[in-house]
Amino acid sequence: MKAIVLDSFGSVDELKVRELSIPTVEENEVLIKLDYAGIGSWDAFEREGGYDEMLVMNSNFPYILGSEGSGTVYGKGDKVRDLEVGDTVYATGFLNPKGGFYADYVAVGAEKVFKVPQSTSMEQAGVISGVGSTALRGLEDIINLQANESILIFGASGGIGHLAVQIAKNIGANIFAVASDEDGVEMVKSLGIDSVVDGRKDDLVALARDFAPEGFDAALITAGAKSVDALLECVRKGGRVAYPNGIDPIPDDKPHIELKGYNGDPNSDLLQRFNRWLNSGQLSANIDKVYQMEEAIQAHKALDEHYLGKLCFKVSDD
Repeated sequence: MKAIVLDSFGSVDELKVRELSIPTVEENEVLIKLDYAGIGSWDAFEREGGYDEMLVMNSNFPYILGSEGSGTVYGKGDKVRDLEVGDTVYATGFLNPKGGFYADYVAVGAEKVFKVPQSTSMEQAGVISGVGSTALRGLEDIINLQANESILIFGASGGIGHLAVQIAKNIGANIFAVASDEDGVEMVKSLGIDSVVDGRKDDLVALARDFAPEGFDAALITAGAKSVDALLECVRKGGRVAYPNGIDPIPDDKPHIELKGYNGDPNSDLLQRFNRWLNSGQLSANIDKVYQMEEAIQAHKALDEHYLGKLCFKVSDD
């Protein structure tokens, strides 16, 4: 199979395309022939060896990045009951033991594989689960967002952020979204969010106080920026604030708020809950650009540039 591989951790120049053996499946695993693979903002940290060092993984090479994708079931283990060869599926496999999704094929545990809903394209299914489940973890598990509460979502035009605004909207919260640049503001507004401001030029604190004079009940910070600390002064006393670990800089703790960092941790329970959200037809992913596998270096350079929502690899040549 064709795969984007690393022979050592490092810069974008370590990304190479070459042929590897198709992974085998254990009794509870599914082999997926991939059509699309999501490019996560966290993939650069993984490429540089950050997770390997942090988690003492002692990784083997060649190493394949990628934690989400969509395609067709090509094979399955003897104990897999709910999926059949030929099913169109999407899957999530952060730090997948048998290699990531930047490849023609991936072998992943069946509990992380779900059928693609009719309301979701294969392209969107390939990029939505990682950011979507991370947004869901923050809103439901950490913040416990309720209908009619006010929430500040910072980084609303990014991968996690643009899923977070959709989930919060469908929970019934009142959303104040901070996006990036005019195109980011327009994208978030297209998702049905009325109060969207430009984090690069607007007077954020003044606009936030106009929106929530008594302070926000909650905030989800999905991107790091110097302006975040001033905005957190607009959260009411006892307000809940969450951020996914990995944003830089992390928000400063304030004595009047409850601040928690968290990991996406795509376990079975979280993925099943996200799958229910996706099947509701209420979520979509904005894909800024689709790359060929041979454009891996350009794709990873783009992670450091301005883009909206998600980036994606087209894996299959079909």
